[in-house]
Amino acid sequence: MDVLVVGAGDVGRWFGDAVDATVTFADIDEEAATEAAEAIGGRAVPLEGDERFDAVCLAVPMRYVATAIAEHAPRAQEAVLDVSGVMGPALEAMAEHAPARERVSLHPLFAPERAPGSIAVVEDSPGPVSAALLEALEERGNDLVETTAAEHDEAMESVQAAAHAAVLSFALAADPAPEGFETPIYDGLSDLVETVTGGTPRVYADIQETFDGVEAVANAAERLADADADGFESLYREAATRWEGSRHDSSGGDDA
Repeated sequence: MDVLVVGAGDVGRWFGDAVDATVTFADIDEEAATEAAEAIGGRAVPLEGDERFDAVCLAVPMRYVATAIAEHAPRAQEAVLDVSGVMGPALEAMAEHAPARERVSLHPLFAPERAPGSIAVVEDSPGPVSAALLEALEERGNDLVETTAAEHDEAMESVQAAAHAAVLSFALAADPAPEGFETPIYDGLSDLVETVTGGTPRVYADIQETFDGVEAVANAAERLADADADGFESLYREAATRWEGSRHDSSGGDDA
C-alpha cells in the first residue's frame, strides 16, 4: 500500500512511521518533507502534483484541514484520512470531495513523542485500505477509541480548550513560589504549565479558535472571584459533585 501524508510535522511523521505502508510526504516546506521522508525511509514529492496513492492522510493544522482535503482528496484512489484533531469539518469536507472513497478521521490523544496511546477514531465510510491502516496503528500498541464527530468535538471543548485555558490562566495569574514553599497541588500545576508552554503556541491558539472552552473557564473564575465565603463553599461542593466518580488516567501526555 502506498500512502501520501500531506503535512510533514510531528503528527504527520508519527503517522507515516506508525503505518505499514510505503509512505510519501508532501509539505509546503519541501525541506521538511524531505527530512520526514529520510527519517522513515520514504520519499518526498511536491505539494502540488497529480500522482495518485492508495490513501491520502491530511496531517495539517486544523484551521487548514477542510481546504487541504478539497485540494488533495482527488489524489486518493481508495481512502482519505486526517489526523488534524477536529472531526466535524474534516469529515464534512471528505464527504463533499471524496464521496466514493473510504473516509476516516483520527485524533491521536497524545504528543507524538509519547506514543503509543489512545486514538479517537470515526470511520465515516470504512473499507479495506483504512482498516489495514487502523490495524497497523493498533499493532503499534495504540488503543483505538471509536466515537462520533459530534461526541469528539464536544469532548475537546473540555479535554483540550478548557484544560489548556485553565493551565495557561494559572501560569499568567500565579508567581513562581520561593523554593521550599511548594505544595503538591502547586507542583502538579507547575508541571502542567511546563508541559503546555513547552508546545507550539499556534497549535494551542488553533484549539481555542476551533473549540469553545475558554469562556467557561473565565465564567467559572468570575463566579469564584465574586463569591463570599458561603458562596465559595457552595462552588467547592458543586465542583466536587461534578467530578465525583470520574476516572483520571495519567498515562497521556501533551495532547495539544
